[in-house]
Amino acid sequence: MLQHISALTYTPCCLSQNGACPGVVVYKKPLQWAYPLLLKFDHIYHATGPRRQGTFLCMDRRHPQGRNSKKREAAPQNVDLPPVLPKKKKKPYPIPLKKIQQVARADKKLAELGIEKKLEPPKNGLLVPDLIPAAYELLDDWKLLIKGLAQLLHFVPVHACSECSQIHVAQNGHEIQDCLGSTNSSRRSFHSWVKGSINDVLIPIESYHMYDPFGTRIKHETRFNYDRIPAVVELCIQAGVDLPGYPSRRRTKPIRMMGKKVIDIGGLVEEPRPSVDTSSAILDLDTHRSFERFPPPLELEVPRIAQETIDAYEKVKWGVTKLMKKYTVKACGYCSEVHVGPWGHNAKLCGEFKHQWRDGKHGWQDATVDEVFPPNYVWHVQDPKGPPLRSALKRFYGKAPAVVEVCMQAGAQIPQKYKPMMRLDIVLPESEESRLVA
Repeated sequence: MLQHISALTYTPCCLSQNGACPGVVVYKKPLQWAYPLLLKFDHIYHATGPRRQGTFLCMDRRHPQGRNSKKREAAPQNVDLPPVLPKKKKKPYPIPLKKIQQVARADKKLAELGIEKKLEPPKNGLLVPDLIPAAYELLDDWKLLIKGLAQLLHFVPVHACSECSQIHVAQNGHEIQDCLGSTNSSRRSFHSWVKGSINDVLIPIESYHMYDPFGTRIKHETRFNYDRIPAVVELCIQAGVDLPGYPSRRRTKPIRMMGKKVIDIGGLVEEPRPSVDTSSAILDLDTHRSFERFPPPLELEVPRIAQETIDAYEKVKWGVTKLMKKYTVKACGYCSEVHVGPWGHNAKLCGEFKHQWRDGKHGWQDATVDEVFPPNYVWHVQDPKGPPLRSALKRFYGKAPAVVEVCMQAGAQIPQKYKPMMRLDIVLPESEESRLVA
């Protein structure tokens, strides 16, 4: 509308603090058709200095501190958890399918022209020197996380459902009817609670250990020739950690590829036999029988251990995210199988949706951090010793990762990013009042 007003001119506003208000219209000649325009705006200011003929109309409704003032973004109070993906459908690709197809077409075009594919470390088999210290730190934080959880479980009770994969951190199991086990109809979807373990809190995601990830792929018949270790540990080994009992090939010359075909991997090298017992080498890095290996600490040390454990949890998640930006990790699009390496294995162990069509083979795609290091969300309990959670108040309860919930009940400070999903600002109503809440 302002483009059609030829008699109006733009001048700086004398009422602004910094003397620069580009949205000011100074009207000096009274025109009858301009009055409706002036009445349309509710911000009409009059100059406080020497009076001049005309009306000053400020159209800038921004903060009076100027253009560069940052708007205060309110922190979210309640955040919903990521949606649960249906099991009768393949997981979405982390990278858009169009981008994957675009890269594949570009590689195919270069292969047709006889041009080798340019590979950067670690895609060419060489280590990234800057990530080797990060891999060692990740391994140390992983050890601290397992030790801290094993000690806290002596004081914080954890209940696990014997029919489904849900757990609950409180003195008593909850009464929310959301069990998806095989016999849930006879129990009216109530859970069948038993004592939980560290594997219920920290879900074990294992992967095959390979001496040469770029070498011969694992076949279904040769799968027992490879050890299964935690995927986080295998990721650290391939990133440069030298772990006794689990050697890894360190190349000095890069591999060469043309399209999808590897034309030079530097020859096949026989895997050296480990000089130490592999079971003792992986003992501190696995959750197996960790509850028995670490005795309960003193009660006064529990808050300190809880804070160290939740800090180690955040560092492990940050370290896994940092390494996965460079090193390739594959995950099955149908089940929870994970493989650390450029290509997935050929073991026919997938039994999820339409596995008959794939002959039991996994549908490999790029993995996400939550697939390698799953958070395992549980219901947040404001009063662990209070009455159990009920289905009538289900929408008022929040959730949090199981490790965070255990550490919080042991006396640790809650990280700020988990507070919105835990819904700490919601006052739980009575069961009779819940139906009156909008």
